[in-house]
Amino acid sequence: MFKLKLSVLLVCLSIFSSICFAQVSSIQNIQARKIQSLNGKWNYIIDPYENGYYDYRHQPYDQSKTATGGFFDDKEQKDKSELIEYNFDGSPQMNVPGDWNSQSEKLELYEGTIWLRRKFDAQPQKGKRYFVYFGAVNYEAHVYLNGKKIGTHKGGFTPFQFEVTGKLKAGSNSIVVKADNTRKPDEIPTVNTDWWNYGGITRDVYLAELPEHFISDYKLQLEKGSNNSLSFSLKLADAFAGQEVSLTIPELNLKKDYKTDSEGKISEVFIWNNLSLWSPESPKLYTVNIKSANENIEDKIGFRTIEVKGDSILLNGKSVFFRGISMHDENPLLQGRLRSQGDMRMMLQWAKDLNCNYIRLAHYPHNEEMMRLADEMGLLVWAEVPVYWTISWENPVTYANAKQQLTDLISRDKNRASVVVWSIGNETPLSAPRLSFMSNLAETARSLDDTRLVAAALEVHRESNTMILNDPLGEKIDLVSFNEYAGWYFGSSPSEILKYDFNIKYNKPVVITEFGGDALGGFHADENTRWSEEYQEALYKNQLTMLSKIPALRGIIPWILTDFRSPRRQHPVYQNFWNRKGLMSETGKKKKAYFVLKNFYDQMQEKYK
Repeated sequence: MFKLKLSVLLVCLSIFSSICFAQVSSIQNIQARKIQSLNGKWNYIIDPYENGYYDYRHQPYDQSKTATGGFFDDKEQKDKSELIEYNFDGSPQMNVPGDWNSQSEKLELYEGTIWLRRKFDAQPQKGKRYFVYFGAVNYEAHVYLNGKKIGTHKGGFTPFQFEVTGKLKAGSNSIVVKADNTRKPDEIPTVNTDWWNYGGITRDVYLAELPEHFISDYKLQLEKGSNNSLSFSLKLADAFAGQEVSLTIPELNLKKDYKTDSEGKISEVFIWNNLSLWSPESPKLYTVNIKSANENIEDKIGFRTIEVKGDSILLNGKSVFFRGISMHDENPLLQGRLRSQGDMRMMLQWAKDLNCNYIRLAHYPHNEEMMRLADEMGLLVWAEVPVYWTISWENPVTYANAKQQLTDLISRDKNRASVVVWSIGNETPLSAPRLSFMSNLAETARSLDDTRLVAAALEVHRESNTMILNDPLGEKIDLVSFNEYAGWYFGSSPSEILKYDFNIKYNKPVVITEFGGDALGGFHADENTRWSEEYQEALYKNQLTMLSKIPALRGIIPWILTDFRSPRRQHPVYQNFWNRKGLMSETGKKKKAYFVLKNFYDQMQEKYK
């Protein structure tokens, strides 16, 4: 019966995927193309009733040939008797990229629709193709150019673009985005999360000008298990044969010439010795040029291997211990998403100061710039999609959405040496439908990229003083990676942590993906007083003692680097809409537990030299 349901599900998935998520795969390395930034001040209209999308019969304006009134028309009153019930020019402005919650006090907790509009000039040229590219819009985006709909996208953290060739006007153009961050039970993530639901156009927006037969995607990396076998693949946006393409790495005196096949693709594996391999200790990046008749794309790419052997994780063939920390895409010092490279570099440097070699970018894809900075600064990355807690496991459309977000993440970041783990989810409860859903995601990740590890943050269950990990998904992933909160969500004091041991079913490397407890920065008491820095400090000391007893322990990723905002955290004194599990406060001050973890990481660095 279950096999029958699964086969029906997979058929439905293919159907729903083509209907709901049809779009050109995001363009690789958009920053290296000819782009016009559409960032800056956008006018916005708050629309909680969606009056700008539906008429009074609740029919969408953009599906009617006769109805008028949609905000996307961006009309200006030309006659004094004309009725228009909106006006972008007279509306307030917000910064793009940027979330709306941090830019207006009345929008801090707003969930719903906001319309954003920007006018820009363009001079489209014959023989060129044009795309409007969004780094991310949370969550559902309807995009209109000069009053005409150009596409819809779901997913709050992955890039997308729509072709506007032939739709741009010479001179002034109007782009309107209907952004809706409403939480819904069948979406990814679902209604229940533990982070702030920042709405809006949260990442860069570009207008890209590309040649007719442009390079849409490329990949250059070491083959699995090899330190000198390079795999290069490329595809054009169309099936154009005979396009001459060269791959050059000047520092290596490497130059390869190719012609695209009948599908507009190139694929080759070749040997190149004397590569300097990328690692946290030596984050070597090579300047790579990919050139065609009409494009010259530059990237910086590092080469390294990552694999599991028995209960060890091998980076470039050498055993490594993940000295990790988790973080959200949020600036604790200034409300809102990380705004700039400076913000991101600050967060990554804080992780480096803690002596981390590894970061978990939870619980959704972070900005592409974070991966590039991790490449540069030497931090291994766990990259994750927001399959979080209780998902609609049996809904084919929900699965198609999750699969698309995973595909987009891997497509975007596959050339980043820092990314060593694709995570398919966090704390998902056991059930047969969930196992099928998650197993299919694991297979998708491997089919798209077999050179990295596939993992998920699993849950444990307890019997007396034993934490048991026997999740059947453990068979499908590379790490025994799980969250546990001894001393905080179970156990009445830090001292009780030492009573626990583990029963782990799988002979794989163990990576603890979360542990921790809350502390209000600056609140001091004894170690048995909840919310105090001393409680968190004692919790960390005893957690590290307990976890060190696991023979296969190969990494820990405590929760979390800094305090972060969450509507779930409502205690008026100790939380006030903040999750206080950070090792640093919202002011950037280090709590006492920070130094416990820093000392442990210093010891582990010496051990794994």
